Amino acid sequence: MRKIKITLRVLALLIFGLLFHYVLPQHDVVKITSTEIIRTDFSALNRIFYAQADSGATEQPTRDLRLINTQKQKTFLLGFIPRDVSTVMVYRNEDTGWIWPPYFKFDSSDLQAEAANLAKGDEWVVITHYGWRIRWASIYPNAIAVRTVPGPDVSIIPWFNIVFFVFLMVAILFIRAMWRQFRERSIDPLLDTAGHHVDEVQAGMAERKGRISRWLGTWRKKDNTRTPSE
Repeated sequence: MRKIKITLRVLALLIFGLLFHYVLPQHDVVKITSTEIIRTDFSALNRIFYAQADSGATEQPTRDLRLINTQKQKTFLLGFIPRDVSTVMVYRNEDTGWIWPPYFKFDSSDLQAEAANLAKGDEWVVITHYGWRIRWASIYPNAIAVRTVPGPDVSIIPWFNIVFFVFLMVAILFIRAMWRQFRERSIDPLLDTAGHHVDEVQAGMAERKGRISRWLGTWRKKDNTRTPSE
């Protein structure tokens, strides 16, 4: 039973960890090389990784997809330490709307125009995005914002993620303290009362059983005294 509990906890932590890694904003230092629009047919495998159609458009099984092609600077420690090695990275550019994830992005056309303008120069930029790049399933991270930086060696501190996890830890500790108080004030007294009732019922049953045993014992004595005279 203990191993099952540990397995379930590890599985829950893994699921929440993957969810946070996918949804929370990430920052990449890149150089935009080009932009393009491709026609995409979604499959049952990758459809859940794409946002809805642009605001004001009708959702279709196939639609145009804006892409931003970049040269990405590789890093250590989740982006804190830049490296002298770069690779290619492709981002999609979709509205998130009012639903999920809650970025409330409605300016994908403006962002595409800004990215196309930056592709003409030789500037390094920071792309804020969420999601994963899974090549074999044609899944791209969704770009949220773009801003220029002095060079590829800039360090980006993810303040939002830091504040989010601090708030999450405080909320978990607060809920845990409230639950312990609620259990001590409401649940534990009920359990103690129920335990006392169970003890009283068991004691009453034991007493009745003892009375019946004593009553049967008196009849056995009477039978034993009658046997010699007969």
